[in-house]
Amino acid sequence: MEKLRIMEMIDKPSLGGGQTALLLLAVNLDRSRFEVVIASGSDGPLAEEARQKGITYIPVSLGKRLSLRPAREMAGVLRENKIDILHTHGGIAGLHGRSAARHAGTPAVVHTLHGIHYLHYRNPFLRRLYVLLERRYSRSTDRLILVCQSDLRQARRHRLAPEEKMTVVLNGTDFRQELGADDIARKRSDLGWPPGQPVVGTVARLHRQKGVSNLLRAAPQILKAFPEARIAVVGDGPQGDNLRSEAQRLGLEGRFLFLGERKDAASVMALLDVFVLPSLWEGLPFVLVEAAALGKPIVATA
Repeated sequence: MEKLRIMEMIDKPSLGGGQTALLLLAVNLDRSRFEVVIASGSDGPLAEEARQKGITYIPVSLGKRLSLRPAREMAGVLRENKIDILHTHGGIAGLHGRSAARHAGTPAVVHTLHGIHYLHYRNPFLRRLYVLLERRYSRSTDRLILVCQSDLRQARRHRLAPEEKMTVVLNGTDFRQELGADDIARKRSDLGWPPGQPVVGTVARLHRQKGVSNLLRAAPQILKAFPEARIAVVGDGPQGDNLRSEAQRLGLEGRFLFLGERKDAASVMALLDVFVLPSLWEGLPFVLVEAAALGKPIVATA
């Protein structure tokens, strides 16, 4: 039997939660039944990961704005690669990809919302616009996947798609702790964390959504109660400079630690005594699943 060709398409070629979900899906689909390709922006960490895992990566121009050009170009890519199922992840990929699939005559289209982020935009016009666009594109979507029950409730409230098209698929992980006790001790030493020093931390993009500013504002109280503790943040993003300046203003240098983006973020998570995720909104973040898999105490916003 001829294999079905699936394209997994996502907005950015970085390595965030949506990209992690995409890679897990692409790697674990039955290769005897499906042939999977990944499409996203020009080469980046996602492309490197895909190729290391033996998955074809196709660079596509998604752009940042609503326009017809990316959809026209992607329609050609879908036809050229004889895609049977297009699975889009993220807002821009969801809009351009689904439009392209309609023009290319792609037989089946699936879209995953990794959190309904546009419902939290500060601009009410943009919130309304994206709700209307999702309703419009749901007509040509065979299945709309939400990653948690709360997102399903929001999707129903805003009538994003017909009930029969919506389903919840929870994020999973194949995450395994690979660090033994000696490795953990050595890695803590490399980071300058002495044995027995409690470390609270998070792994997050430094973006308003992740609420790291709230953790920073709470830091003086935490460190007053536990003077020997340290607070570590793995990640970077648009709020990075402001957060570092605020930490300096609060006199937290050397105690509130910005570790930047790290390829070994999962290993650093294994070193933490408490994992914190103070997000303003989320779907089902992978870092929480990974922290739970490590057996870490978790403090998270609901």
